[in-house]
Amino acid sequence: MKSKLFANLGVEANGIKADIRNTTSHFSTSSRRSFLRLSGLGVVGFGLFHAGCADRGGSTDGADELIQGFETEAEVEKTETWVPISDRKVRVGIVGYGVCRFGAEFGFQNHPNVEVVAVSDLFPDRCAKLAEVCGVAKTYPSLEELVKDDNIEAVFVATDAPSHGKHCLEVLKHGKHVAVAVPAVFGSLEEADQLMEVVKSSGLKYMMFETSMFRSNLYAMRQLYRTGDLGEIVYSEGEYYHYMSEPIDSYQGWRIGLPPQFYPTHSNAYHIGVTGGSFTEVSCLGMKSAIKDFQPSANNYKNPFATEIAMFRTSEGAMSRMAVSWDTPGDHGERGRVRGQKGSFYEKYEGLSKNLPDLSRPGLPEGVPAGGHGGSHGLLTDEFITSIIQDRTPLVNLAMALNMSVSGIVAHQSALKDGELLKIPQYSF
Repeated sequence: MKSKLFANLGVEANGIKADIRNTTSHFSTSSRRSFLRLSGLGVVGFGLFHAGCADRGGSTDGADELIQGFETEAEVEKTETWVPISDRKVRVGIVGYGVCRFGAEFGFQNHPNVEVVAVSDLFPDRCAKLAEVCGVAKTYPSLEELVKDDNIEAVFVATDAPSHGKHCLEVLKHGKHVAVAVPAVFGSLEEADQLMEVVKSSGLKYMMFETSMFRSNLYAMRQLYRTGDLGEIVYSEGEYYHYMSEPIDSYQGWRIGLPPQFYPTHSNAYHIGVTGGSFTEVSCLGMKSAIKDFQPSANNYKNPFATEIAMFRTSEGAMSRMAVSWDTPGDHGERGRVRGQKGSFYEKYEGLSKNLPDLSRPGLPEGVPAGGHGGSHGLLTDEFITSIIQDRTPLVNLAMALNMSVSGIVAHQSALKDGELLKIPQYSF
């Protein structure tokens, strides 16, 4: 039976009504690891559509077929030399393997400052494979059991997107640091508020693994913004284009008919991740799709859109266009660009400054692979682990993660209201 979960989401002129503050109940009864059916995967060029998880050729036996989003840089640019800061090993639990092997893709098992203590996946065969890849003997049948292990200090949550908020709350309430795949929350402002309350009161580390943050272009933009070489940002834009002609099955069908702006962080990072600011209001337009799964009667979201284009006003007073599209074949990927009063960045800097800072990305420990999504995976893991050892706020902290994620929730509501300008909740420490 189709859920009525998203059928009556309402919006007021000043923001979001209370009746959409928790829209994940359909998924949360036993929401866990997404289960990708091997049939019906929409092929795009050399890769496959993925929203948070990509199938490596429909196999978990070590096949290395190149996947869209998981590609590394064609030529890896010079990076800094990694310098160890401690010999401490953070004791980590990993939850979620699945067909995409996502729990093993970020190199926790290779990092010299990590001891992977235990792993979990709802499916026993996948749990066993994750344990094998990570070189550990201890497994748990669920996240709820793993977080009770007092020997674990931090947990990487690589479960299905609708469960991210709930699962991170569970980890934090058991006194453990948490890293999580994107997005931070899925349609629920209530979970966003709960996460902020728990993180603020606990002092625990929270980091969202937004891969765009360590792509070489965005990393360069962030450095140039910090040194003033871009000046005040006037306009930014980002895109997340992945064609999906057929549905990708998933736990309780959460990917089927997925509102594009419910998965916005890969594009939104191309402003929020550069400036550290936020989006304050949005007008978003959606395009009705010809694909059957994006007919309102065919998905649990009552969602008619497979392409949504959002225009945001930013906390710095700039303008930003962020696009997410599932139904337009052709050029694809995750990318963005910025224009500032002193310079712009379109895969390279062009502007008034002549002496630019070093734009090389940080180095990685020997044996830690750069990984997919433009060589961002290993750097995200190193940032999270280093933040724990140094007892500092991680790069993609909860406020940034929520500002990237919640703005998309409100953008989708704007699209349902034919572009009505809506205010966006703000998150900060």
